[in-house]
Amino acid sequence: MLEGAVGVASRDSSRAREFAERHEIPKSYGSYRELAADPDVDIVYVGIINPEHLKVALLMLAAGRNVLCEKPLAMNLHEVQQLVGAARDKNLFLMEGLWTRFFPVSKAIRALLKENSVGEIKIVKAEFGMHMMETPRLVEKELGVDEAVTIVLKYPRKRMAMITVSMATQLTNQATICGTKGTITVPGYMWCPTSLVVNGKVQEFPLPPPSQPLNFTNSTGLRYEADQVRQCLQKGLKECPELPLAESELIMSILDEARRQLGVVYAQDSLKQERLLIV
Repeated sequence: MLEGAVGVASRDSSRAREFAERHEIPKSYGSYRELAADPDVDIVYVGIINPEHLKVALLMLAAGRNVLCEKPLAMNLHEVQQLVGAARDKNLFLMEGLWTRFFPVSKAIRALLKENSVGEIKIVKAEFGMHMMETPRLVEKELGVDEAVTIVLKYPRKRMAMITVSMATQLTNQATICGTKGTITVPGYMWCPTSLVVNGKVQEFPLPPPSQPLNFTNSTGLRYEADQVRQCLQKGLKECPELPLAESELIMSILDEARRQLGVVYAQDSLKQERLLIV
Protein backbone atom coordinates (compact mmCIF):
# COMPACT_ATOMS: atom_id res chain seq x y z
CA MET A 1 0.00 0.00 0.00
CA LEU A 2 1.31 3.48 -0.84
CA GLU A 3 2.09 5.19 2.47
CA GLY A 4 -0.60 7.68 3.32
CA ALA A 5 -2.45 7.41 -0.02
CA VAL A 6 -6.21 7.54 0.59
CA GLY A 7 -7.50 7.88 -2.97
CA VAL A 8 -6.80 8.27 -6.67
CA ALA A 9 -8.88 10.12 -9.26
CA SER A 10 -9.24 9.93 -13.02
CA ARG A 11 -11.73 11.16 -15.59
CA ASP A 12 -12.20 7.44 -16.31
CA SER A 13 -13.57 5.74 -13.17
CA SER A 14 -12.49 2.28 -14.36
CA ARG A 15 -8.87 3.40 -14.71
CA ALA A 16 -8.94 4.99 -11.27
CA ARG A 17 -10.45 1.84 -9.79
CA GLU A 18 -7.89 -0.42 -11.49
CA PHE A 19 -4.99 1.74 -10.25
CA ALA A 20 -6.39 1.82 -6.72
CA GLU A 21 -6.78 -1.96 -6.64
CA ARG A 22 -3.28 -2.57 -8.02
CA HIS A 23 -1.68 -0.34 -5.36
CA GLU A 24 -4.09 -1.14 -2.51
CA ILE A 25 -5.39 2.42 -2.27
CA PRO A 26 -8.68 2.55 -0.34
CA LYS A 27 -10.66 4.91 -2.59
CA SER A 28 -11.02 5.74 -6.27
CA TYR A 29 -12.94 8.59 -7.89
CA GLY A 30 -14.39 9.04 -11.37
CA SER A 31 -13.73 12.77 -11.37
CA TYR A 32 -11.34 15.28 -9.83
CA ARG A 33 -14.29 17.08 -8.27
CA GLU A 34 -15.18 13.95 -6.28
CA LEU A 35 -11.64 13.78 -4.93
CA ALA A 36 -11.66 17.48 -4.02
CA ALA A 37 -14.85 16.99 -2.01
CA ASP A 38 -13.46 14.13 0.15
CA PRO A 39 -12.78 15.49 3.68
CA ASP A 40 -10.30 12.66 4.35
CA VAL A 41 -7.85 14.14 1.81
CA ASP A 42 -5.17 16.40 3.32
CA ILE A 43 -3.10 17.04 0.20
CA VAL A 44 -3.51 16.32 -3.50
CA TYR A 45 -0.71 15.52 -5.92
CA VAL A 46 -1.67 16.95 -9.33
CA GLY A 47 0.20 14.94 -11.95
CA ILE A 48 -1.93 15.39 -15.07
CA ILE A 49 -0.92 16.98 -18.41
CA ASN A 50 0.56 20.47 -18.18
CA PRO A 51 -2.32 22.55 -19.63
CA GLU A 52 -4.71 21.12 -17.01
CA HIS A 53 -2.57 22.01 -13.98
CA LEU A 54 -4.20 25.39 -13.37
CA LYS A 55 -7.79 24.22 -13.57
CA VAL A 56 -7.37 21.13 -11.39
CA ALA A 57 -5.06 22.75 -8.83
CA LEU A 58 -7.49 25.67 -8.46
CA LEU A 59 -10.31 23.16 -7.96
CA MET A 60 -8.40 21.47 -5.16
CA LEU A 61 -7.44 24.73 -3.47
CA ALA A 62 -11.02 26.01 -3.66
CA ALA A 63 -12.12 22.83 -1.89
CA GLY A 64 -9.61 23.42 0.92
CA ARG A 65 -7.00 20.87 -0.15
CA ASN A 66 -3.26 21.45 0.06
CA VAL A 67 -1.58 20.90 -3.32
CA LEU A 68 1.67 19.44 -4.64
CA CYS A 69 1.55 20.19 -8.38
CA GLU A 70 3.88 18.53 -10.84
CA LYS A 71 6.26 20.75 -12.79
CA PRO A 72 5.62 23.07 -14.49
CA LEU A 73 3.31 24.59 -11.92
CA ALA A 74 1.32 26.11 -14.81
CA MET A 75 1.75 27.23 -18.42
CA ASN A 76 2.93 30.80 -17.86
CA LEU A 77 3.67 33.32 -15.11
CA HIS A 78 0.11 34.65 -15.05
CA GLU A 79 -1.24 31.18 -14.31
CA VAL A 80 1.43 30.55 -11.67
CA GLN A 81 0.47 33.79 -9.96
CA GLN A 82 -3.18 32.71 -10.01
CA LEU A 83 -2.28 29.52 -8.16
CA VAL A 84 -0.05 31.30 -5.66
CA GLY A 85 -2.77 33.86 -4.98
CA ALA A 86 -5.42 31.16 -4.53
CA ALA A 87 -3.23 29.20 -2.08
CA ARG A 88 -2.52 32.32 -0.02
CA ASP A 89 -6.17 33.39 -0.03
CA LYS A 90 -7.14 29.97 1.33
CA ASN A 91 -4.11 29.75 3.65
CA LEU A 92 -3.13 26.41 2.10
CA PHE A 93 0.14 24.69 1.23
CA LEU A 94 1.26 24.81 -2.40
CA MET A 95 4.49 23.53 -3.94
CA GLU A 96 5.80 22.82 -7.43
CA GLY A 97 6.96 19.23 -7.91
CA LEU A 98 10.61 19.86 -8.78
CA TRP A 99 11.72 16.51 -7.38
CA THR A 100 15.42 16.98 -8.24
CA ARG A 101 15.66 19.70 -5.59
CA PHE A 102 15.24 17.16 -2.79
CA PHE A 103 17.69 14.45 -3.85
CA PRO A 104 20.67 13.97 -1.51
CA VAL A 105 22.96 14.94 -4.39
CA SER A 106 21.21 18.31 -4.70
CA LYS A 107 21.57 18.92 -0.99
CA ALA A 108 25.26 18.02 -1.20
CA ILE A 109 25.74 20.53 -4.04
CA ARG A 110 24.11 23.30 -2.02
CA ALA A 111 26.44 22.52 0.88
CA LEU A 112 29.50 22.58 -1.41
CA LEU A 113 28.47 25.95 -2.85
CA LYS A 114 27.86 27.37 0.62
CA GLU A 115 31.35 26.22 1.64
CA ASN A 116 32.82 27.88 -1.48
CA SER A 117 34.40 24.52 -2.37
CA VAL A 118 34.88 25.38 -6.06
CA GLY A 119 35.25 29.12 -5.72
CA GLU A 120 33.11 31.68 -7.52
CA ILE A 121 30.74 30.02 -9.98
CA LYS A 122 31.41 31.17 -13.55
CA ILE A 123 29.67 28.67 -15.83
CA VAL A 124 26.83 26.17 -15.36
CA LYS A 125 25.96 23.70 -18.14
CA ALA A 126 23.12 21.19 -18.24
CA GLU A 127 21.85 18.81 -20.93
CA PHE A 128 18.66 16.79 -21.05
CA GLY A 129 17.93 14.80 -24.18
CA MET A 130 16.78 11.40 -25.42
CA HIS A 131 14.80 9.92 -28.30
CA MET A 132 11.13 10.55 -27.47
CA MET A 133 9.60 11.57 -30.81
CA GLU A 134 7.42 8.44 -30.80
CA THR A 135 5.63 9.54 -27.60
CA PRO A 136 2.36 11.20 -28.73
CA ARG A 137 1.84 13.36 -25.65
CA LEU A 138 5.31 14.89 -26.13
CA VAL A 139 4.96 15.93 -29.75
CA GLU A 140 1.64 17.77 -29.45
CA LYS A 141 2.44 21.48 -29.30
CA GLU A 142 -0.71 22.32 -27.35
CA LEU A 143 0.65 20.31 -24.43
CA GLY A 144 3.51 22.76 -24.03
CA VAL A 145 6.49 20.63 -25.10
CA ASP A 146 9.17 21.69 -27.61
CA GLU A 147 11.38 19.38 -29.67
CA ALA A 148 14.67 21.11 -28.90
CA VAL A 149 15.95 24.34 -27.41
CA THR A 150 19.09 25.90 -25.98
CA ILE A 151 18.81 28.69 -23.43
CA VAL A 152 21.75 30.91 -22.46
CA LEU A 153 21.42 32.93 -19.26
CA LYS A 154 23.82 35.80 -18.58
CA TYR A 155 24.50 37.06 -15.06
CA PRO A 156 26.60 39.87 -13.55
CA ARG A 157 30.36 39.37 -13.08
CA LYS A 158 30.68 37.52 -16.43
CA ARG A 159 28.77 34.44 -15.31
CA MET A 160 26.71 32.25 -17.65
CA ALA A 161 24.39 29.25 -17.64
CA MET A 162 23.63 27.11 -20.71
CA ILE A 163 20.76 24.64 -20.84
CA THR A 164 20.04 22.34 -23.80
CA VAL A 165 17.06 20.00 -24.09
CA SER A 166 16.02 17.71 -26.95
CA MET A 167 13.45 15.02 -27.65
CA ALA A 168 15.07 14.08 -30.95
CA THR A 169 18.59 13.11 -29.93
CA GLN A 170 20.50 11.52 -27.08
CA LEU A 171 22.49 14.03 -25.03
CA THR A 172 24.90 13.55 -22.13
CA ASN A 173 22.16 14.22 -19.55
CA GLN A 174 24.66 15.65 -17.13
CA ALA A 175 25.22 18.96 -15.42
CA THR A 176 28.49 20.76 -14.71
CA ILE A 177 29.16 23.65 -12.34
CA CYS A 178 32.46 25.37 -13.09
CA GLY A 179 34.06 27.63 -10.51
CA THR A 180 37.35 29.49 -10.13
CA LYS A 181 38.68 26.72 -7.84
CA GLY A 182 37.23 23.58 -9.37
CA THR A 183 34.30 21.75 -10.92
CA ILE A 184 31.22 19.88 -9.74
CA THR A 185 29.75 17.37 -12.20
CA VAL A 186 26.47 15.51 -11.93
CA PRO A 187 26.82 12.52 -14.31
CA GLY A 188 24.02 11.04 -16.45
CA TYR A 189 20.42 11.37 -15.26
CA MET A 190 21.23 14.68 -13.62
CA TRP A 191 17.51 15.22 -12.89
CA CYS A 192 17.45 12.14 -10.61
CA PRO A 193 21.12 11.86 -9.61
CA THR A 194 22.82 9.20 -7.52
CA SER A 195 26.43 10.35 -7.82
CA LEU A 196 28.55 13.47 -7.81
CA VAL A 197 32.07 14.25 -9.04
CA VAL A 198 33.82 17.05 -7.17
CA ASN A 199 37.22 18.00 -8.56
CA GLY A 200 37.66 14.48 -9.90
CA LYS A 201 36.51 12.67 -6.74
CA VAL A 202 33.36 10.56 -7.02
CA GLN A 203 30.71 10.54 -4.31
CA GLU A 204 27.87 8.01 -4.38
CA PHE A 205 24.34 8.54 -3.09
CA PRO A 206 22.49 5.26 -3.71
CA LEU A 207 18.71 5.23 -3.70
CA PRO A 208 16.65 2.86 -1.54
CA PRO A 209 15.71 -0.26 -3.52
CA PRO A 210 12.25 -0.14 -5.13
CA SER A 211 9.44 -2.24 -3.68
CA GLN A 212 7.80 -2.65 -7.11
CA PRO A 213 8.67 -2.18 -10.81
CA LEU A 214 9.46 1.42 -11.81
CA ASN A 215 8.06 3.34 -14.77
CA PHE A 216 10.92 5.85 -14.85
CA THR A 217 14.62 5.88 -13.97
CA ASN A 218 15.36 6.32 -10.25
CA SER A 219 11.74 7.18 -9.49
CA THR A 220 12.10 5.88 -5.94
CA GLY A 221 13.72 9.30 -5.49
CA LEU A 222 10.23 10.80 -5.46
CA ARG A 223 10.14 9.79 -1.81
CA TYR A 224 12.50 12.67 -0.97
CA GLU A 225 10.04 15.20 -2.36
CA ALA A 226 7.11 13.48 -0.64
CA ASP A 227 8.94 13.44 2.69
CA GLN A 228 9.74 17.15 2.38
CA VAL A 229 6.06 17.92 1.78
CA ARG A 230 5.07 15.77 4.76
CA GLN A 231 7.49 17.68 7.00
CA CYS A 232 6.12 21.01 5.78
CA LEU A 233 2.55 19.95 6.56
CA GLN A 234 3.53 18.68 10.01
CA LYS A 235 5.08 22.07 10.75
CA GLY A 236 2.03 23.93 9.46
CA LEU A 237 3.99 25.62 6.67
CA LYS A 238 2.19 27.02 3.63
CA GLU A 239 5.17 26.78 1.31
CA CYS A 240 8.44 24.88 1.28
CA PRO A 241 11.52 26.81 2.50
CA GLU A 242 13.73 24.82 0.09
CA LEU A 243 11.47 25.62 -2.85
CA PRO A 244 9.48 28.80 -2.09
CA LEU A 245 6.71 29.94 -4.39
CA ALA A 246 8.72 33.03 -5.32
CA GLU A 247 11.24 30.69 -6.92
CA SER A 248 8.53 28.98 -8.97
CA GLU A 249 7.44 32.43 -10.14
CA LEU A 250 11.03 33.33 -11.04
CA ILE A 251 11.54 30.09 -12.98
CA MET A 252 8.36 30.64 -14.96
CA SER A 253 9.27 34.26 -15.70
CA ILE A 254 12.54 33.02 -17.22
CA LEU A 255 10.69 30.40 -19.29
CA ASP A 256 8.18 33.01 -20.46
CA GLU A 257 11.01 35.27 -21.62
CA ALA A 258 12.73 32.35 -23.37
CA ARG A 259 9.51 31.55 -25.22
CA ARG A 260 9.06 35.20 -26.12
CA GLN A 261 12.51 35.34 -27.69
CA LEU A 262 11.91 32.06 -29.54
CA GLY A 263 8.47 33.13 -30.73
CA VAL A 264 6.70 30.21 -29.02
CA VAL A 265 3.12 31.09 -28.02
CA TYR A 266 0.76 28.89 -25.99
CA ALA A 267 -3.01 29.09 -26.14
CA GLN A 268 -2.92 30.10 -22.46
CA ASP A 269 -0.99 33.25 -23.41
CA SER A 270 -3.85 34.47 -25.59
CA LEU A 271 -6.33 33.64 -22.82
CA LYS A 272 -4.37 35.98 -20.55
CA GLN A 273 -4.63 38.76 -23.12
CA GLU A 274 -8.37 38.19 -23.46
CA ARG A 275 -8.80 38.56 -19.69
CA LEU A 276 -6.87 41.82 -19.74
CA LEU A 277 -9.05 43.17 -22.55
CA ILE A 278 -12.23 42.22 -20.67
CA VAL A 279 -11.03 44.01 -17.53
